[in-house]
Amino acid sequence: MAGNSSMRGRQTVRDMVLSMLAIGGVVAVGYAFMPHSEGDGVHAVEYRAAAASAKRDAPFPLLSPEGLPEKWKATSVEYRDATRAGNDGHHTWHLGFVTPSGQYAAVEQSDAPRADVLAANVAGGSTDGSTTVDGTSWERVRGTKARALAVQSGTATTLVTGTASYEELAVLADALK
Repeated sequence: MAGNSSMRGRQTVRDMVLSMLAIGGVVAVGYAFMPHSEGDGVHAVEYRAAAASAKRDAPFPLLSPEGLPEKWKATSVEYRDATRAGNDGHHTWHLGFVTPSGQYAAVEQSDAPRADVLAANVAGGSTDGSTTVDGTSWERVRGTKARALAVQSGTATTLVTGTASYEELAVLADALK
C-alpha cells in the first residue's frame, strides 16, 4: 500500500505540471493572436472638413492651422452654433492637439464676452505679459493648470490654450489662418 501512495503522489504532481503547461500554451497562443497597439495611443482626428464647414457658418473669421508640423496631432474638433443648448446664444470653435512634446494645446474661438471665454478655458487666469506672433500681439494668460495666448479680432476672442509651453502655443498661433 505504501508503494501505491508514493506513485499516486507522483502522478498528481505530474498531472498538475502537465495542466500548467497546457494552460500556459493556451495563454501564449491567445497572446500571440491579440492585437497589440503600436504607437503613442493618441487617436488623431481629421479637422479640415469640419473647419471648412464651420467657416461658412461662423459669424467671425474662424481660424484653423495650416502647415503645422506632422508631429502635431489633432485629437478633438467641434463647432457649436448659437442655437445649441448650453451655448447661451454664442458660437464656439474648438480644435485640440497633442503637441510634439506630448502636451495639450487647443484653439478656442467664440463670440461670447472675452472674460467668459477666458474663464471657461483658463481657470484662475491672470495676465502674464505678451508675445508677438507674426506681427500680432497676443496677451499671455497663466492659469492654475493651463496657459493661453489671447487675442481679440472684431467680435471674436481667440485663445490658443493648454498645458503646452508658451513657445509651443506660439507655434500653433503662428499657423492659424
